[in-house]
Amino acid sequence: MNAFAEVRYLPHARLEQVESRFDAERGIYWAYMNPRPRACFNRELLSDLSAWVDTIENAGGTMADESGRVAPVHYAVIASKLPGVFNLGGDLALFRTAIERRERSTLAHYGRACVDVLYRWWKNANTPLTTIALVQGEALGGGFECALGSSVIVAEEDARMGFPEVLFNLFPGMGAYSFLSRKVGRRTTEELITSGAIYTARQLYDMGVVDVITPTGTGEAAVESYVRKHQRAGNGRRGIESIAKEMNPLSHEELVRIVELWADAALRLSERDLRMMDRLVRAQQRIQSPEASESNVVALAVGAGD
Repeated sequence: MNAFAEVRYLPHARLEQVESRFDAERGIYWAYMNPRPRACFNRELLSDLSAWVDTIENAGGTMADESGRVAPVHYAVIASKLPGVFNLGGDLALFRTAIERRERSTLAHYGRACVDVLYRWWKNANTPLTTIALVQGEALGGGFECALGSSVIVAEEDARMGFPEVLFNLFPGMGAYSFLSRKVGRRTTEELITSGAIYTARQLYDMGVVDVITPTGTGEAAVESYVRKHQRAGNGRRGIESIAKEMNPLSHEELVRIVELWADAALRLSERDLRMMDRLVRAQQRIQSPEASESNVVALAVGAGD
């Protein structure tokens, strides 16, 4: 039986690149990213994600399904509708153009839009719920940062994550260091960011980055299984999650300052660095085509230092 056969759907006509549904029985509010024309965080996707978080905050922790049944939202899950891709990260084409035109304000404004959403996500939309990222396929750069902003990362075995930014002489500037260092410490954080490597879900699980690993094709069922176990002592578990964030606090100001550092660094990239970035831009474009596979991006990222 389909695990979601009885799920009620919550329509959001205004959201064009996010599809959401609410499982009132289990208290799970799902959001599936469906960015176009490239599998990255374009401005429209960022706006839709912000609006999706708004629906949680504005509802005061409860949600109605399409039948009108109101129930508490205990879990909010970010996932992807694209086969083999969670998200390929920042809008590199936008970065390339802004750098060429020396438009620092464009870079800073984009980065600010990213961290504004991610900080609210890290804060659990200011409601007593647990945030979960379901990673199926590739999560690179900002896609990885998005997952790291969640309280829990569930990844399928064939998922791969990493930060290719160092390959074109930049660094991930929308929360990677902040989120990772609070979870796995400085040494592992810097290894993940500076290596430019793409890591398997199993490697990241062993490092303590991924919380739940599940066979490919079973991600949604794994989220449900996690929820069933978690909710048996949900109040206590969410209290522990809150303690962890109190012991390792993160401010919005910290994220904004890092965005400013990132924007300055981006304007220092050389022509050679920008040519490297172009390879990943082409990969983001190619991944949307029917014949594309997730290995396109990984191959280009690993080969970018040639």
